[in-house]
Order: sequence, then structure tokens, then C-alpha cells
Amino acid sequence: MIWSECKEIWEEGPREYVLHLWNLLDFGMLSIFVASFTARFMAFLKASEAQTYVDQYVQDNTLHNVSLPPEVAYFTYARDKWWPSDPQIISEGLYAIAVVLSFSRIAYILPANESFGPLQISLGRTVKDIFKFMVIFIMVFVAFMIGMFNLYSYYRGAKYNPAFTTVEESFKTLFWSIFGLSEVISVVLKYDHKFIENIGYVLYGVYNVTMVVVLLNMLIAMINNSYQEIEEDADVEWKFARAKLWLSYFDEGRTLPAPFNLVPSPKSFYYLIMRIKMCLIKLCKSKAKSCENDLEMGMLNSKFRKTRYQAGMRNSENLTANNTFSKPTRYQKIMKRLIKRYVLKAQVDRENDEVNEGELKEIKQDISSLRYELLEEKSQATGELADLIQQLSEKFGKNLNKDHLRVNKGKDI
Repeated sequence: MIWSECKEIWEEGPREYVLHLWNLLDFGMLSIFVASFTARFMAFLKASEAQTYVDQYVQDNTLHNVSLPPEVAYFTYARDKWWPSDPQIISEGLYAIAVVLSFSRIAYILPANESFGPLQISLGRTVKDIFKFMVIFIMVFVAFMIGMFNLYSYYRGAKYNPAFTTVEESFKTLFWSIFGLSEVISVVLKYDHKFIENIGYVLYGVYNVTMVVVLLNMLIAMINNSYQEIEEDADVEWKFARAKLWLSYFDEGRTLPAPFNLVPSPKSFYYLIMRIKMCLIKLCKSKAKSCENDLEMGMLNSKFRKTRYQAGMRNSENLTANNTFSKPTRYQKIMKRLIKRYVLKAQVDRENDEVNEGELKEIKQDISSLRYELLEEKSQATGELADLIQQLSEKFGKNLNKDHLRVNKGKDI
């Protein structure tokens, strides 16, 4: 993996390499692994030197009655008597950190999965909100840590526990109190100094209310809000991240994964042969330039040929450069199309989703005005219908009366 990262830095350049967070994670993980193995190797060398001294100068089989130099006797001690800066202890601590980072590297391939990909993208975007929250968190935390340390730093040995007596203990107590793992007895004194003790109670209570009740709930609300906003477009972003992951394996780079990349591939031999060929061509050109004739015609001919050759080489270089720059590769075309499609999709979704409060108010007003117009038209229609019914009833009543009179006249006749 170290060889693979070195090749990537050589091909992309340090500036382009640093822009990707996964590259920084790989670099940090490998650096910690190298530091851990180096510290362990140093401890092994020191132990080997002590063993060599014992083999040369100590004749007894046991070391109980033998006086050894301090640097040799140190390697006979148990672990509880080792120095805190022992290379073996440092190596074990660094190795634990590197193992955690190595397992977090699995998240790089999560976008390939349909279930874990959108979740990984959403969680990655919420990290920005966490960093914003950390500014306020650190400010409040440092303020209370320094205040409690200044209050109890003069009472070292006069407390029931060493909380707040040093900067380290203040940090531990305040940090673990966020999770409810610190006790109230941390502010109690053995002396009868009630004023200091009461101030400690007040500051400790204000800290817990500020951190646990206010800031942590605010962080949860921020994460929930941002997660819901990201979840709407998580599918599109996941597909884009998946395509980006696929295309990363098509890049011009290592042929085999680690540790098989240490084995030379046919491509490596081809590049080596081409470089040797270019070196030989340059060497032949330099020798040809040094062998010039002293005759004028020969010099003129050589100059003429040289200018023609240089002009031909420049034309060929220009043609190749124009071809390379004018004809993009298939990979570049695919990347441009994907980016263009993603940007267009995002613009269309944004135009469809952008409905501000003013437009909503206008829609509500239009609906209310339409409602009133419909009610007015309905009332007018009902009035007109009542008038028509009344007119029809009057006409039908007159006609019935005329018919009744005609019938009566006929009977009389």
C-alpha cells in the first residue's frame, strides 16, 4: 500500500493528492503504521543489544545475583516498571489507532451498495453540521475548564477526588460529565470553605445545563434537520458517487491491488523499455550533433538538414499535442456527460422545488378569491332559478284557469 500511495502522489502531484479526503486518511493510516513498526523495531534492537551483553559477560544461568548496568537491567523488569516513553508501549498505542483507521477505510466502497450507499452519503454530509457545532462546544468547554481549574487548583489534596486540581483532571471531569459519568462530589472540599464550594456547585450546574440540556439537544436537532434535507436527494447523489467509484477503477494507475503490485507487470516492462529507447535516441542525437564536418558545404548541408529535422520534429510534436488536446479520451467524455447530467437534474429539481412564501401567499389569495366568486355566482344562479320557477308557475296557473273557463262554457252550451 505504501508503494501504491507513492505512485499515486507521483502521478497526481501533491496538490491534487491532498484534495481527496480518502488520500489523507490513507496517508495518515500508513504513517501511523510505519511509526508503530519503527518503534517496535527500535525496542527489538535495544532488547537484542541487552541480550548480547548478557551472553558475553554473564556466566550464570540466573540473573538474581548478577549486577547489570541500568540500560541492561531495564529489560528484566516487568511491564508495570517500564518507562511511559518505552518504544514498545508507544508502538502498541500507535498500532491501536492505525487499526481503527484501517477499518474506517471500508467506508470507501460503501457507495457501491444500494442500502449502505445513501446512508453513508447522508452521514458524511452531517459531519459539516457537527464541525459547526464543535466551535461553540469548544468555546464553552474551555471556558468552564479554565474557570474550574482556577477555582480548585489551590486545593490539591484537600478534595475527596483529584477533579479540577489540574488541567488534565479538569478536562476529564468535564468531558465525562456530558455522558453522566462524573459525580457531584467532585466540587466538595474537605475544608470549611463554603463560598468556594457554592461557586463550584453553581458553575458545575450551569455547565451541565448548558452542555447537556441546550447544546446537545441543539446538535441533535441540527443533525435531524440536515439529514432530512439530504435524504430527499440522497438517491441521485448516491448514483453519482457510485459512478465516480466505478470510474476510479478505470483510471490509468496500478494494475494489481496490494500486495501484488510489488510484482512487476508487463506494463512496467513496456514503460521501462520505452524509457531506455528514449534515452538511447537522445544519446545518439547528442553524438550526431558533436560530429560535424569542418567543410562549408558539409556544414551548410548539415545545418539545412538539422533545420529540416527540427522543423519536422516540431511539426510532429505540435500535431501530437493538438491531437491529444483536441481529441478527449473516452473517460473524459463519460465524466463530462455524467457531470452535465447531474447538474441539469439538480437545476430542474431546484426549479421545481423552489416555491417561496410569497408564491404560497398568492396561491392562497387566488384560492380564496375564487371561492368567493363561486359563492357569488352560486347565489346569483339560485336567485335566477327561483325567478324562473316563479314565472313558470304563474304562466302555468293562468293557462289552467283559461282551460277551466273554456270547459265550463262548453258545458253550459
